[in-house]
Amino acid sequence: MHKHFQIPKEIEFILNKINESGHKAYIVGGALRDFVMAGKDCSDFDIATDATPDDVIKLFPHVVPTGIKHGTVTVLAGKFKVEVTTFRTEKGYSDNRHPDSISFVGTIEEDLSRRDFTMNAMAYDHTSGTILDPYDGQKDIERRIIRCVGDPNARFAEDGLRSMRAVRFAAQLGFSLEPATQAAISNSLDAFSSVSKERIRDEFEKLLLGKWALVGLELLEKTGLLGVIIPEMLPCRGCIQKGAHVYDVMDHCFHTVQAAPFLVDIRWAALLHDIGKPATRALGADGTPTFHNHEKVSSTLASEILERLRLPNDDINLIVHLIEAHMFHYTDDWSDAAVRRFIARVGIENLESLFALRAADSEAIVGHKVQSDNLESLRNRIELVLQKEHAFGLKDLAINGNDIMALGVPKGPLVGKLLSELLETVLDDPAQNNRESLLRICQGLMPKYGITKHRLQDGL
Repeated sequence: MHKHFQIPKEIEFILNKINESGHKAYIVGGALRDFVMAGKDCSDFDIATDATPDDVIKLFPHVVPTGIKHGTVTVLAGKFKVEVTTFRTEKGYSDNRHPDSISFVGTIEEDLSRRDFTMNAMAYDHTSGTILDPYDGQKDIERRIIRCVGDPNARFAEDGLRSMRAVRFAAQLGFSLEPATQAAISNSLDAFSSVSKERIRDEFEKLLLGKWALVGLELLEKTGLLGVIIPEMLPCRGCIQKGAHVYDVMDHCFHTVQAAPFLVDIRWAALLHDIGKPATRALGADGTPTFHNHEKVSSTLASEILERLRLPNDDINLIVHLIEAHMFHYTDDWSDAAVRRFIARVGIENLESLFALRAADSEAIVGHKVQSDNLESLRNRIELVLQKEHAFGLKDLAINGNDIMALGVPKGPLVGKLLSELLETVLDDPAQNNRESLLRICQGLMPKYGITKHRLQDGL
């Protein structure tokens, strides 16, 4: 094993230095798990040792006391930032997240006994080239199973986030949950509910970006975690759609995520783009279900959900915008003005994200990849329009708010209204986007808003 596990020289240096000081050191965590899974080398290493944080600090010139009260320091070695943690056990989890106390212990076996899943409870001994695997983590990896160390109910009660981590690993690795582990997740929802929204969000986004995100989303629903995180999604189950749709709304959203590119904002939009359908569902005269304005209801719900999960405002704004814009219906008889309006409404910078969402949405309607000639036709039209110089936003207009106020319009919302009307004019007729024309048009619009006296500009 040792000759195949290509450990960078910086990591070897740390291990050797600790061993030479009379202590023991082992590689643990994700690097070892990934190597056992696929023989894959890793750039993110964690080390467990019987040396105390003070011992480690004395051994290396560059050490950061990142979690010293929990026995962890970070050794800086070349490009690597290596977390080195003293063997420990943990007691009491009154907040369902952090141990009330830790105790340093003398053996790696005791340390491994506190870990969450068997695939994470292995240790690599650099000196002998062997793997210590007291809980059969290698066998579970071979069987592609996620299984808790010891009693799963106890593991999830200790740390409420572990249940989400189990499902997230399934989404990233394509593993299944061992039955007792899966059952224990459903029994531990109270502990999970106490976890901070930020930590849940971080795990959820890792799940969304997983290669097997569909597996993770289905497990979230089966275990009850989804109902804790996004209860607004539950009515999507059993909400039957129409026409070519092969899935109900829930499975359609799940499959849209799986079909979307590995970009977190687009995958959030994919998950939530139809969440408003149950609330807008109605039956037409022929009994066919309709979902009028579901994109607006979906965008409102998405905004509330994402704010609750503490996403950054810029991300929320983009995701909500994509959801609200996803129900466009292009036909070849659109005028150039209609194409320009579409670009202005969506934003040039958001077009590719919207098209990616739409392509994933289309794939999840029929259950397989589809070639959308309609979408490609619109893309070609947009490329032709963009080759010309046009205004697609207020910042592209030949005049600004100061020019309008110079005409005698008071500072305030009216300036924005007039600029918006001028943009509409320019989207219809790009030739009007020059200073002289826009000032004349603005002067003509002012009486509509009760402004009859205005100053002349540039001899007008």
